[in-house]
Amino acid sequence: MWRLPRPGIGKAMLSDLLGTCVLITCALPLLVFAHDAKPQPVAATADERAFLSENETAMNKMMDGMAAKPTGDVDRDFVAMMSPHHQGAIDMAVIELRYGKNEQLRRIAQEIIVDQMQEIAAMKVALGQPAADTTPAPTQAKPISTNSESHNAMDMPMHMSHPMK
Repeated sequence: MWRLPRPGIGKAMLSDLLGTCVLITCALPLLVFAHDAKPQPVAATADERAFLSENETAMNKMMDGMAAKPTGDVDRDFVAMMSPHHQGAIDMAVIELRYGKNEQLRRIAQEIIVDQMQEIAAMKVALGQPAADTTPAPTQAKPISTNSESHNAMDMPMHMSHPMK
């Protein structure tokens, strides 16, 4: 059994304990809400807002793609889930190239693009699928055609050609 050391201290301790409980009860919801909220930039520039928006789109696309329906073939399922994961890294690296200013990070982003494209190709080859992809490299400009004409690789400058070719 717990005993109070001296008469009179019990009331003071009870008062302090009650005050502490009230403080915790009032502060806890604020802490929980503060923890759940996404940090938002205070005064984001137009570039920062565009970067965050494009990055969120890339992340959502990647997460949706990784939720591939299982086929019963572990190897195919692995590639089906890893390809969007690698493509997400490519997409985010392209966004860094578009908005980033740090030259070291821009070089890393370029390496990510090349490495991840090579890994996607290697996984396809391992499954017996063609490694060549007919879509433009993520750093290529998108075709401007408004009709259903196919994009001709010859339209792109030589330095913009697909790195996997």
